[in-house]
Amino acid sequence: MPHLANLARAIPDKPAAIFPDSGTILSFRALDDAANQIAHGLVALGLTPGQGIALLLENTPEFLMLTYGAKRAGLMVTPLSIHLRPHEVAHVLRDSGAVALCAEAGLSSLVGALDLENLPHRVSLGGAIPGFAPLHSLMEGRPTTWPEGERPIGREFLYSSGTTGLPKGIRRPLIPFADRHKPEFDMSWKGFYGFDANTVYLSPAPLYHAAPNRYVQRTIDGGGTAVITRKFDAASCLALIEKYRVTHSQWVPTMFVRLLALPDTVRNAFDLSSHRCAIHAAAPCPIPVKQAMLDWWGPIIREYYAGSEGIGVCFIDSETWLRKPGSVGRPAYGAVHILDEEGRALPPGEVGRIWFEGGARFAYHNDPEKTAAAYNDQGWATLHDLGWLDAEGFLFLSDRRADLILSGGVNIYPAEIEAVLGLHPAVAEAAVIGVPDTELGERPHALVVLRSVEANAALADAIIAHCRAHLGSLKIPVAVDFLEALPRSEAGKLLRRVLKERFR
Repeated sequence: MPHLANLARAIPDKPAAIFPDSGTILSFRALDDAANQIAHGLVALGLTPGQGIALLLENTPEFLMLTYGAKRAGLMVTPLSIHLRPHEVAHVLRDSGAVALCAEAGLSSLVGALDLENLPHRVSLGGAIPGFAPLHSLMEGRPTTWPEGERPIGREFLYSSGTTGLPKGIRRPLIPFADRHKPEFDMSWKGFYGFDANTVYLSPAPLYHAAPNRYVQRTIDGGGTAVITRKFDAASCLALIEKYRVTHSQWVPTMFVRLLALPDTVRNAFDLSSHRCAIHAAAPCPIPVKQAMLDWWGPIIREYYAGSEGIGVCFIDSETWLRKPGSVGRPAYGAVHILDEEGRALPPGEVGRIWFEGGARFAYHNDPEKTAAAYNDQGWATLHDLGWLDAEGFLFLSDRRADLILSGGVNIYPAEIEAVLGLHPAVAEAAVIGVPDTELGERPHALVVLRSVEANAALADAIIAHCRAHLGSLKIPVAVDFLEALPRSEAGKLLRRVLKERFR
Protein backbone atom coordinates (compact mmCIF):
# COMPACT_ATOMS: atom_id res chain seq x y z
CA MET A 1 0.00 0.00 0.00
CA PRO A 2 1.16 3.61 -0.43
CA HIS A 3 1.91 3.88 3.31
CA LEU A 4 4.60 1.23 2.87
CA ALA A 5 5.89 3.01 -0.26
CA ASN A 6 6.26 6.27 1.67
CA LEU A 7 7.96 4.53 4.58
CA ALA A 8 10.34 2.73 2.22
CA ARG A 9 11.65 6.15 1.25
CA ALA A 10 11.61 7.66 4.75
CA ILE A 11 13.03 4.71 6.78
CA PRO A 12 14.36 2.29 4.14
CA ASP A 13 16.61 0.21 6.39
CA LYS A 14 14.34 -0.10 9.43
CA PRO A 15 12.94 -3.64 9.90
CA ALA A 16 9.31 -3.83 8.83
CA ALA A 17 9.04 -7.51 9.72
CA ILE A 18 11.26 -9.98 11.54
CA PHE A 19 10.84 -13.76 11.17
CA PRO A 20 12.84 -15.27 14.07
CA ASP A 21 12.39 -18.90 12.98
CA SER A 22 14.27 -18.32 9.71
CA GLY A 23 16.32 -15.31 10.82
CA THR A 24 14.86 -13.25 7.95
CA ILE A 25 14.56 -9.50 8.41
CA LEU A 26 12.52 -7.57 5.84
CA SER A 27 13.36 -3.90 5.77
CA PHE A 28 10.77 -1.39 4.61
CA ARG A 29 12.67 -0.97 1.36
CA ALA A 30 13.05 -4.72 0.78
CA LEU A 31 9.36 -5.35 1.39
CA ASP A 32 8.36 -2.45 -0.84
CA ASP A 33 10.68 -3.56 -3.66
CA ALA A 34 9.42 -7.16 -3.49
CA ALA A 35 5.79 -6.01 -3.46
CA ASN A 36 6.36 -3.94 -6.59
CA GLN A 37 8.10 -6.79 -8.40
CA ILE A 38 5.25 -9.16 -7.56
CA ALA A 39 2.67 -6.58 -8.65
CA HIS A 40 4.41 -6.21 -12.03
CA GLY A 41 4.61 -10.00 -12.37
CA LEU A 42 0.91 -10.44 -11.69
CA VAL A 43 0.00 -7.69 -14.13
CA ALA A 44 2.21 -9.36 -16.76
CA LEU A 45 0.21 -12.59 -16.29
CA GLY A 46 -2.83 -10.63 -17.43
CA LEU A 47 -4.57 -10.45 -14.04
CA THR A 48 -6.99 -7.52 -13.86
CA PRO A 49 -8.32 -5.48 -10.92
CA GLY A 50 -10.98 -7.30 -8.95
CA GLN A 51 -9.72 -10.78 -9.78
CA GLY A 52 -8.51 -12.94 -6.92
CA ILE A 53 -5.38 -14.67 -5.70
CA ALA A 54 -5.42 -17.28 -2.93
CA LEU A 55 -2.47 -17.87 -0.57
CA LEU A 56 -1.88 -21.30 0.95
CA LEU A 57 1.13 -20.37 3.06
CA GLU A 58 2.50 -20.50 6.56
CA ASN A 59 3.95 -17.42 8.28
CA THR A 60 6.73 -16.59 5.82
CA PRO A 61 8.19 -13.36 4.44
CA GLU A 62 6.60 -14.22 1.09
CA PHE A 63 3.15 -14.04 2.69
CA LEU A 64 3.64 -10.31 3.28
CA MET A 65 5.35 -9.73 -0.04
CA LEU A 66 2.51 -11.38 -1.94
CA THR A 67 -0.18 -9.62 0.07
CA TYR A 68 1.22 -6.15 -0.54
CA GLY A 69 2.11 -6.93 -4.15
CA ALA A 70 -1.25 -8.42 -5.08
CA LYS A 71 -3.12 -5.47 -3.62
CA ARG A 72 -0.94 -3.10 -5.63
CA ALA A 73 -2.01 -5.03 -8.73
CA GLY A 74 -5.63 -4.43 -7.73
CA LEU A 75 -6.31 -8.03 -6.71
CA MET A 76 -8.47 -9.51 -3.98
CA VAL A 77 -6.24 -11.55 -1.65
CA THR A 78 -7.71 -14.63 0.04
CA PRO A 79 -5.47 -16.30 2.64
CA LEU A 80 -6.34 -19.96 3.20
CA SER A 81 -5.91 -21.84 6.46
CA ILE A 82 -3.37 -24.62 6.02
CA HIS A 83 -5.55 -26.75 8.30
CA LEU A 84 -8.62 -26.69 6.09
CA ARG A 85 -9.67 -29.99 4.58
CA PRO A 86 -9.35 -30.34 0.79
CA HIS A 87 -13.09 -29.91 0.19
CA GLU A 88 -13.04 -26.70 2.27
CA VAL A 89 -10.09 -25.30 0.29
CA ALA A 90 -11.86 -26.25 -2.93
CA HIS A 91 -15.00 -24.46 -1.73
CA VAL A 92 -13.13 -21.22 -0.99
CA LEU A 93 -11.24 -21.31 -4.29
CA ARG A 94 -14.47 -21.86 -6.19
CA ASP A 95 -16.57 -19.43 -4.17
CA SER A 96 -14.01 -16.61 -4.26
CA GLY A 97 -13.44 -16.98 -8.00
CA ALA A 98 -9.67 -16.96 -7.49
CA VAL A 99 -7.69 -17.19 -10.73
CA ALA A 100 -4.31 -17.66 -9.06
CA LEU A 101 -2.96 -19.76 -6.19
CA CYS A 102 0.37 -19.43 -4.42
CA ALA A 103 1.19 -22.45 -2.28
CA GLU A 104 4.08 -23.54 -0.10
CA ALA A 105 5.89 -26.69 -1.20
CA GLY A 106 5.58 -28.14 2.29
CA LEU A 107 1.82 -28.27 1.76
CA SER A 108 2.06 -30.27 -1.46
CA SER A 109 -0.05 -33.13 -0.04
CA LEU A 110 -2.96 -30.74 0.54
CA VAL A 111 -2.41 -29.14 -2.87
CA GLY A 112 -2.26 -32.57 -4.49
CA ALA A 113 -5.75 -33.38 -3.21
CA LEU A 114 -7.22 -30.38 -5.07
CA ASP A 115 -8.60 -30.24 -8.60
CA LEU A 116 -6.83 -27.18 -10.01
CA GLU A 117 -7.63 -27.73 -13.66
CA ASN A 118 -9.67 -24.52 -13.85
CA LEU A 119 -7.12 -22.43 -11.94
CA PRO A 120 -4.94 -20.88 -14.66
CA HIS A 121 -2.12 -19.38 -12.56
CA ARG A 122 -0.17 -21.33 -9.93
CA VAL A 123 2.94 -20.28 -8.05
CA SER A 124 5.01 -22.18 -5.48
CA LEU A 125 7.63 -21.21 -2.94
CA GLY A 126 10.02 -23.15 -0.75
CA GLY A 127 10.46 -25.86 -3.39
CA ALA A 128 8.79 -27.32 -6.44
CA ILE A 129 5.16 -28.36 -6.83
CA PRO A 130 4.24 -30.08 -10.13
CA GLY A 131 2.36 -27.68 -12.39
CA PHE A 132 3.43 -24.61 -10.37
CA ALA A 133 5.89 -21.89 -11.42
CA PRO A 134 8.42 -20.81 -8.78
CA LEU A 135 7.80 -17.44 -7.15
CA HIS A 136 11.16 -16.08 -8.28
CA SER A 137 10.05 -16.45 -11.90
CA LEU A 138 7.24 -14.01 -11.16
CA MET A 139 9.70 -11.47 -9.71
CA GLU A 140 12.94 -11.77 -11.69
CA GLY A 141 13.70 -8.75 -13.83
CA ARG A 142 10.58 -6.89 -12.72
CA PRO A 143 10.76 -3.19 -11.82
CA THR A 144 10.84 -2.14 -8.17
CA THR A 145 8.59 0.82 -8.95
CA TRP A 146 4.82 1.13 -8.50
CA PRO A 147 2.83 -0.52 -11.35
CA GLU A 148 1.90 1.82 -14.19
CA GLY A 149 -1.61 3.15 -14.64
CA GLU A 150 -4.23 4.19 -12.14
CA ARG A 151 -5.16 0.71 -10.99
CA PRO A 152 -7.48 0.52 -7.98
CA ILE A 153 -6.00 -0.95 -4.81
CA GLY A 154 -6.96 -4.49 -3.86
CA ARG A 155 -8.07 -5.78 -0.50
CA GLU A 156 -8.12 -8.91 1.60
CA PHE A 157 -11.06 -11.12 0.68
CA LEU A 158 -11.34 -13.01 3.96
CA TYR A 159 -13.34 -16.09 4.81
CA SER A 160 -14.72 -17.03 8.20
CA SER A 161 -13.06 -19.85 10.10
CA GLY A 162 -15.92 -22.23 9.32
CA THR A 163 -16.58 -23.28 12.93
CA THR A 164 -20.30 -23.79 12.15
CA GLY A 165 -20.09 -24.89 8.50
CA LEU A 166 -18.23 -24.11 5.30
CA PRO A 167 -16.23 -20.85 5.41
CA LYS A 168 -18.16 -17.71 4.39
CA GLY A 169 -16.52 -14.91 2.42
CA ILE A 170 -16.74 -11.19 3.19
CA ARG A 171 -15.85 -9.23 0.08
CA ARG A 172 -15.42 -5.46 0.13
CA PRO A 173 -15.05 -3.10 -2.83
CA LEU A 174 -11.68 -2.18 -4.30
CA ILE A 175 -10.11 1.06 -3.11
CA PRO A 176 -10.17 3.73 -5.84
CA PHE A 177 -6.75 4.86 -7.01
CA ALA A 178 -7.55 8.40 -5.86
CA ASP A 179 -7.89 7.11 -2.28
CA ARG A 180 -4.62 5.18 -2.29
CA HIS A 181 -3.07 7.43 0.38
CA LYS A 182 -5.94 6.96 2.82
CA PRO A 183 -5.59 4.32 5.56
CA GLU A 184 -7.14 1.02 4.56
CA PHE A 185 -8.02 0.12 8.12
CA ASP A 186 -10.09 1.93 10.74
CA MET A 187 -7.65 3.95 12.84
CA SER A 188 -9.66 4.22 16.09
CA TRP A 189 -7.71 1.27 17.46
CA LYS A 190 -4.48 3.28 17.62
CA GLY A 191 -5.57 5.36 20.59
CA PHE A 192 -6.94 2.40 22.53
CA TYR A 193 -3.81 0.27 22.08
CA GLY A 194 -1.14 2.97 21.78
CA PHE A 195 0.31 1.86 18.42
CA ASP A 196 2.86 4.24 16.88
CA ALA A 197 6.09 4.20 14.87
CA ASN A 198 7.96 2.78 17.87
CA THR A 199 5.70 -0.24 18.17
CA VAL A 200 7.29 -3.70 18.12
CA TYR A 201 4.39 -6.10 17.65
CA LEU A 202 4.64 -9.83 18.36
CA SER A 203 2.32 -11.95 16.20
CA PRO A 204 2.36 -15.63 17.26
CA ALA A 205 -0.80 -16.55 15.31
CA PRO A 206 -1.25 -17.55 11.64
CA LEU A 207 -1.37 -14.64 9.19
CA TYR A 208 -4.19 -16.29 7.28
CA HIS A 209 -6.54 -15.26 10.10
CA ALA A 210 -8.11 -11.81 10.02
CA ALA A 211 -6.80 -10.35 13.28
CA PRO A 212 -3.07 -11.20 12.96
CA ASN A 213 -3.20 -10.36 9.23
CA ARG A 214 -4.67 -6.92 9.82
CA TYR A 215 -2.68 -6.01 12.92
CA VAL A 216 0.63 -6.92 11.29
CA GLN A 217 -0.22 -4.66 8.35
CA ARG A 218 -1.40 -1.92 10.69
CA THR A 219 1.92 -2.13 12.52
CA ILE A 220 3.94 -1.93 9.30
CA ASP A 221 1.80 0.82 7.76
CA GLY A 222 2.33 2.84 10.94
CA GLY A 223 6.12 2.54 10.72
CA GLY A 224 6.47 -0.09 13.45
CA THR A 225 8.08 -3.53 13.36
CA ALA A 226 6.22 -6.85 13.36
CA VAL A 227 7.89 -9.93 14.89
CA ILE A 228 6.18 -12.95 13.30
CA THR A 229 6.62 -16.51 14.52
CA ARG A 230 6.00 -19.49 12.28
CA LYS A 231 4.07 -21.27 15.01
CA PHE A 232 3.10 -20.52 18.60
CA ASP A 233 5.41 -21.73 21.36
CA ALA A 234 4.81 -20.33 24.84
CA ALA A 235 8.39 -20.18 26.12
CA SER A 236 9.74 -18.92 22.79
CA CYS A 237 7.27 -16.03 22.83
CA LEU A 238 8.52 -14.89 26.22
CA ALA A 239 12.09 -15.05 24.91
CA LEU A 240 11.11 -12.98 21.86
CA ILE A 241 9.50 -10.29 24.03
CA GLU A 242 12.81 -9.93 25.85
CA LYS A 243 15.04 -10.18 22.76
CA TYR A 244 13.21 -7.69 20.54
CA ARG A 245 11.84 -5.46 23.33
CA VAL A 246 8.31 -6.18 22.18
CA THR A 247 5.80 -3.47 23.12
CA HIS A 248 2.56 -4.98 21.77
CA SER A 249 1.26 -8.49 21.20
CA GLN A 250 -1.92 -10.39 20.38
CA TRP A 251 -3.14 -13.69 21.79
CA VAL A 252 -6.09 -16.05 22.04
CA PRO A 253 -7.20 -17.58 25.36
CA THR A 254 -5.67 -20.98 24.52
CA MET A 255 -2.28 -19.28 24.32
CA PHE A 256 -2.85 -17.77 27.77
CA VAL A 257 -3.58 -21.25 29.12
CA ARG A 258 -0.31 -22.59 27.68
CA LEU A 259 1.66 -19.61 28.95
CA LEU A 260 0.25 -20.12 32.44
CA ALA A 261 1.13 -23.83 32.26
CA LEU A 262 4.86 -23.03 31.99
CA PRO A 263 6.91 -23.76 35.10
CA ASP A 264 7.56 -20.73 37.30
CA THR A 265 11.26 -21.00 36.53
CA VAL A 266 10.50 -20.42 32.83
CA ARG A 267 7.85 -17.76 33.38
CA ASN A 268 10.20 -15.74 35.56
CA ALA A 269 13.29 -16.17 33.40
CA PHE A 270 12.62 -13.33 30.94
CA ASP A 271 12.56 -9.55 31.09
CA LEU A 272 9.08 -8.50 29.94
CA SER A 273 9.36 -4.86 31.02
CA SER A 274 9.04 -3.49 27.45
CA HIS A 275 5.65 -5.19 27.04
CA ARG A 276 2.93 -2.59 27.54
CA CYS A 277 -0.10 -3.89 25.62
CA ALA A 278 -1.31 -7.49 25.24
CA ILE A 279 -4.39 -7.76 23.03
CA HIS A 280 -6.73 -10.72 23.06
CA ALA A 281 -9.90 -11.74 21.24
CA ALA A 282 -11.29 -14.52 18.97
CA ALA A 283 -12.86 -16.58 21.77
CA PRO A 284 -14.28 -15.98 25.26
CA CYS A 285 -11.56 -16.07 27.91
CA PRO A 286 -12.40 -17.89 31.15
CA ILE A 287 -12.38 -15.45 34.05
CA PRO A 288 -9.78 -17.39 36.11
CA VAL A 289 -7.42 -17.53 33.11
CA LYS A 290 -7.60 -13.80 32.46
CA GLN A 291 -7.27 -13.00 36.17
CA ALA A 292 -4.14 -15.16 36.34
CA MET A 293 -2.66 -13.34 33.33
CA LEU A 294 -3.37 -9.96 34.95
CA ASP A 295 -1.73 -11.15 38.15
CA TRP A 296 1.37 -12.06 36.11
CA TRP A 297 1.60 -9.32 33.46
CA GLY A 298 -0.21 -6.53 35.23
CA PRO A 299 -2.96 -4.28 33.79
CA ILE A 300 -1.64 -4.30 30.20
CA ILE A 301 -4.29 -6.61 28.73
CA ARG A 302 -6.78 -5.14 26.24
CA GLU A 303 -9.72 -7.21 24.96
CA TYR A 304 -11.99 -6.64 22.00
CA TYR A 305 -15.06 -8.34 20.57
CA ALA A 306 -15.65 -8.11 16.82
CA GLY A 307 -15.96 -10.18 13.67
CA SER A 308 -14.52 -10.22 10.17
CA GLU A 309 -17.87 -8.82 9.03
CA GLY A 310 -16.91 -5.43 10.51
CA ILE A 311 -20.39 -4.63 11.89
CA GLY A 312 -19.11 -3.35 15.22
CA VAL A 313 -16.47 -3.66 17.90
CA CYS A 314 -16.35 -3.53 21.70
CA PHE A 315 -13.24 -2.73 23.74
CA ILE A 316 -12.34 -3.17 27.39
CA ASP A 317 -9.10 -2.42 29.26
CA SER A 318 -7.70 -4.21 32.29
CA GLU A 319 -8.85 -1.74 34.91
CA THR A 320 -12.44 -1.81 33.64
CA TRP A 321 -12.42 -5.60 33.29
CA LEU A 322 -11.38 -5.97 36.93
CA ARG A 323 -14.50 -3.98 37.79
CA LYS A 324 -16.60 -5.93 35.27
CA PRO A 325 -15.01 -9.41 35.13
CA GLY A 326 -16.16 -11.37 32.11
CA SER A 327 -17.28 -8.35 30.09
CA VAL A 328 -15.99 -7.59 26.59
CA GLY A 329 -16.68 -3.90 27.10
CA ARG A 330 -18.86 -1.29 25.48
CA PRO A 331 -19.07 -0.52 21.75
CA ALA A 332 -16.43 1.81 20.34
CA TYR A 333 -18.99 3.16 17.90
CA GLY A 334 -22.67 2.67 17.29
CA ALA A 335 -24.82 0.80 19.80
CA VAL A 336 -25.43 -2.75 21.01
CA HIS A 337 -28.94 -4.14 21.43
CA ILE A 338 -30.06 -7.43 22.97
CA LEU A 339 -33.21 -8.83 21.34
CA ASP A 340 -35.26 -11.97 21.84
CA GLU A 341 -36.19 -14.30 18.98
CA GLU A 342 -39.23 -12.15 18.15
CA GLY A 343 -37.05 -9.05 17.85
CA ARG A 344 -38.16 -7.48 21.14
CA ALA A 345 -35.65 -5.56 23.26
CA LEU A 346 -34.60 -7.33 26.45
CA PRO A 347 -33.83 -5.57 29.73
CA PRO A 348 -30.37 -5.60 31.37
CA GLY A 349 -29.35 -9.02 32.60
CA GLU A 350 -31.42 -11.06 30.15
CA VAL A 351 -29.68 -13.14 27.48
CA GLY A 352 -30.62 -12.68 23.84
CA ARG A 353 -29.10 -12.21 20.42
CA ILE A 354 -26.50 -9.43 20.11
CA TRP A 355 -27.24 -6.80 17.43
CA PHE A 356 -25.00 -3.91 16.36
CA GLU A 357 -26.53 -0.64 15.19
CA GLY A 358 -24.55 1.86 13.13
CA GLY A 359 -21.71 -0.35 11.90
CA ALA A 360 -20.55 -0.87 8.33
CA ARG A 361 -22.75 -2.95 6.06
CA PHE A 362 -21.45 -6.19 4.58
CA ALA A 363 -22.60 -9.16 2.53
CA TYR A 364 -21.61 -12.82 2.59
CA HIS A 365 -20.27 -13.58 -0.85
CA ASN A 366 -22.64 -15.68 -2.98
CA ASP A 367 -24.97 -16.23 -0.02
CA PRO A 368 -27.89 -13.77 0.02
CA GLU A 369 -29.83 -15.93 2.49
CA LYS A 370 -27.10 -15.80 5.13
CA THR A 371 -26.67 -12.08 4.48
CA ALA A 372 -30.39 -11.44 4.94
CA ALA A 373 -30.37 -13.48 8.17
CA ALA A 374 -27.63 -11.22 9.54
CA TYR A 375 -29.86 -8.10 9.38
CA ASN A 376 -33.18 -7.21 10.97
CA ASP A 377 -35.89 -4.85 9.74
CA GLN A 378 -34.17 -1.92 11.49
CA GLY A 379 -30.91 -2.49 9.63
CA TRP A 380 -29.07 -3.77 12.68
CA ALA A 381 -26.59 -6.62 12.11
CA THR A 382 -25.68 -9.71 14.13
CA LEU A 383 -22.92 -12.32 14.26
CA HIS A 384 -25.53 -14.68 15.80
CA ASP A 385 -23.82 -14.58 19.17
CA LEU A 386 -25.82 -14.48 22.39
CA GLY A 387 -25.13 -12.20 25.32
CA TRP A 388 -26.49 -9.68 27.77
CA LEU A 389 -25.94 -6.09 28.84
CA ASP A 390 -25.63 -4.86 32.40
CA ALA A 391 -27.20 -1.65 33.66
CA GLU A 392 -24.17 0.38 32.54
CA GLY A 393 -24.24 -0.99 28.98
CA PHE A 394 -21.33 -3.42 29.31
CA LEU A 395 -21.64 -6.48 27.08
CA PHE A 396 -21.19 -10.03 28.35
CA LEU A 397 -21.05 -12.96 25.90
CA SER A 398 -22.95 -16.19 26.38
CA ASP A 399 -22.77 -18.43 23.30
CA ARG A 400 -23.68 -18.78 19.67
CA ARG A 401 -27.32 -19.59 19.02
CA ALA A 402 -26.28 -22.90 17.44
CA ASP A 403 -24.60 -23.95 20.72
CA LEU A 404 -27.66 -23.37 22.92
CA ILE A 405 -28.86 -26.42 24.88
CA LEU A 406 -32.64 -26.76 25.16
CA SER A 407 -33.40 -28.90 28.20
CA GLY A 408 -36.99 -29.38 29.37
CA GLY A 409 -37.99 -26.21 27.56
CA VAL A 410 -35.27 -24.16 29.30
CA ASN A 411 -32.45 -22.39 27.46
CA ILE A 412 -29.08 -23.42 28.86
CA TYR A 413 -25.94 -21.53 27.87
CA PRO A 414 -22.76 -23.66 27.78
CA ALA A 415 -20.57 -20.65 28.61
CA GLU A 416 -22.22 -20.32 32.02
CA ILE A 417 -21.42 -23.94 32.90
CA GLU A 418 -17.91 -23.65 31.41
CA ALA A 419 -17.22 -20.63 33.61
CA VAL A 420 -18.13 -22.66 36.71
CA LEU A 421 -16.04 -25.62 35.56
CA GLY A 422 -13.08 -23.29 35.09
CA LEU A 423 -13.21 -22.38 38.79
CA HIS A 424 -12.42 -25.96 39.83
CA PRO A 425 -8.71 -26.16 40.72
CA ALA A 426 -8.15 -29.33 38.67
CA VAL A 427 -9.67 -27.94 35.46
CA ALA A 428 -7.47 -26.26 32.85
CA GLU A 429 -10.10 -25.97 30.09
CA ALA A 430 -13.68 -27.09 29.65
CA ALA A 431 -16.36 -27.29 26.98
CA VAL A 432 -20.02 -28.19 27.37
CA ILE A 433 -22.30 -29.65 24.71
CA GLY A 434 -25.87 -30.88 24.73
CA VAL A 435 -26.40 -34.64 24.43
CA PRO A 436 -29.76 -36.34 23.74
CA ASP A 437 -31.98 -37.10 26.72
CA THR A 438 -35.22 -39.07 26.36
CA GLU A 439 -37.00 -37.10 29.07
CA LEU A 440 -35.67 -33.54 28.70
CA GLY A 441 -34.57 -33.48 25.06
CA GLU A 442 -30.99 -32.52 25.90
CA ARG A 443 -28.71 -32.47 28.92
CA PRO A 444 -25.33 -30.77 29.38
CA HIS A 445 -22.25 -32.97 28.97
CA ALA A 446 -18.85 -31.65 30.12
CA LEU A 447 -15.55 -32.24 28.31
CA VAL A 448 -12.63 -31.31 30.53
CA VAL A 449 -8.88 -30.86 30.10
CA LEU A 450 -7.12 -31.28 33.44
CA ARG A 451 -4.14 -29.57 34.93
CA SER A 452 -1.34 -31.85 36.11
CA VAL A 453 -3.60 -34.31 37.91
CA GLU A 454 -4.74 -37.84 37.10
CA ALA A 455 -8.18 -38.39 35.60
CA ASN A 456 -10.40 -40.80 37.51
CA ALA A 457 -14.04 -41.43 38.37
CA ALA A 458 -13.72 -39.80 41.81
CA LEU A 459 -12.48 -36.57 40.22
CA ALA A 460 -15.35 -36.61 37.73
CA ASP A 461 -17.78 -36.94 40.65
CA ALA A 462 -16.03 -34.09 42.46
CA ILE A 463 -16.33 -31.82 39.41
CA ILE A 464 -20.05 -32.59 39.12
CA ALA A 465 -20.45 -31.87 42.83
CA HIS A 466 -18.67 -28.56 42.30
CA CYS A 467 -21.17 -27.72 39.55
CA ARG A 468 -24.08 -28.76 41.80
CA ALA A 469 -22.91 -26.22 44.37
CA HIS A 470 -22.97 -23.36 41.86
CA LEU A 471 -25.63 -24.17 39.25
CA GLY A 472 -29.31 -24.99 38.98
CA SER A 473 -30.29 -28.61 38.57
CA LEU A 474 -30.85 -28.51 34.78
CA LYS A 475 -27.39 -26.98 34.26
CA ILE A 476 -25.46 -29.70 36.08
CA PRO A 477 -23.54 -31.88 33.59
CA VAL A 478 -24.95 -35.34 33.27
CA ALA A 479 -21.40 -36.65 32.79
CA VAL A 480 -17.77 -35.55 32.61
CA ASP A 481 -15.28 -36.87 30.08
CA PHE A 482 -11.58 -36.07 30.25
CA LEU A 483 -9.68 -35.09 27.09
CA GLU A 484 -6.03 -34.42 26.35
CA ALA A 485 -7.01 -31.22 24.51
CA LEU A 486 -10.09 -29.47 23.21
CA PRO A 487 -10.43 -29.21 19.42
CA ARG A 488 -9.79 -25.63 18.42
CA SER A 489 -9.12 -23.68 15.26
CA GLU A 490 -5.73 -21.98 14.91
CA ALA A 491 -7.50 -18.76 15.96
CA GLY A 492 -8.35 -20.40 19.29
CA LYS A 493 -12.06 -20.84 18.61
CA LEU A 494 -13.56 -23.95 20.13
CA LEU A 495 -14.70 -26.39 17.45
CA ARG A 496 -17.80 -27.43 19.33
CA ARG A 497 -19.18 -29.21 16.26
CA VAL A 498 -16.27 -31.69 16.46
CA LEU A 499 -17.21 -32.51 20.05
CA LYS A 500 -20.86 -32.86 19.09
CA GLU A 501 -19.99 -35.27 16.29
CA ARG A 502 -17.92 -37.37 18.68
CA PHE A 503 -20.09 -37.42 21.79
CA ARG A 504 -23.63 -37.16 20.46
